[in-house]
Amino acid sequence: MSRFKNLEFGGNDGESNVSRPEPLGVLHFLREAEQANLEGEFERALRSYARALEYSPAEPLAWAGQIRMLIELGNLNGAKALADAALQRLQNHPEILAARAVALGRQRQFEAAMAFSDAAIEAGQDTPGVWLARGDVLLSAGNRQSEFCFQQAVALSPGSWLTHWLASRIHCYYKKFSLALKYAQQALALDGAQCVVWLQLGICQDALGLAAPAQNSFAQALQLNPRCAAAKLAQAGAGSTGWVARLVRRGRRLWGQ
Repeated sequence: MSRFKNLEFGGNDGESNVSRPEPLGVLHFLREAEQANLEGEFERALRSYARALEYSPAEPLAWAGQIRMLIELGNLNGAKALADAALQRLQNHPEILAARAVALGRQRQFEAAMAFSDAAIEAGQDTPGVWLARGDVLLSAGNRQSEFCFQQAVALSPGSWLTHWLASRIHCYYKKFSLALKYAQQALALDGAQCVVWLQLGICQDALGLAAPAQNSFAQALQLNPRCAAAKLAQAGAGSTGWVARLVRRGRRLWGQ
């Protein structure tokens, strides 16, 4: 599932049937960043989004992607600063507004977070990312309406394992492990070939004391990607008291290794 697979490169010199290697550029690094993100390698995704901005300083996908990766890595101050810089170039861009709202919410700046989330929704682009961010902000404030937002996100992309995976990880961040497990299971039903989905499922199972299923999930993740450092560490630590809580507090920084 790539947002970029149907993009045209433009230019036709009459040799459209000739296969040429794609030059390095903004689309190359956006694809590279997207792939790293889908593999849970947030540090690598961050670097690729930065390279995309070198080619196209006004590219909204690169700005929003960088901000999201900083949030994934627990650098909330960096995410807010980058969002401010992005909004100077791209005023009222919904994904950037939404990402800044998440960073504020996770720092318990609830009033400001809601203001940015409202602005993201009012910008008029009804996307899963905007509603996931809204749910994240409401969860940070302990608002019971948060689940409505996650259902809105799912309704906009019912066949997307990515949306369910993200919803699971947001709930996991706030230690809502039962709901996190539900979304992880839904992501798995949509695509069981994703290492990060099995990893997320195992994290939720381990947090709920389901040690044997968690070990199986981590083993499945490693079968799909034997080099996944996070899955190796998770498998080694499964069942250890407080392991998942420590992982969540660290903002899953190890996923960027």
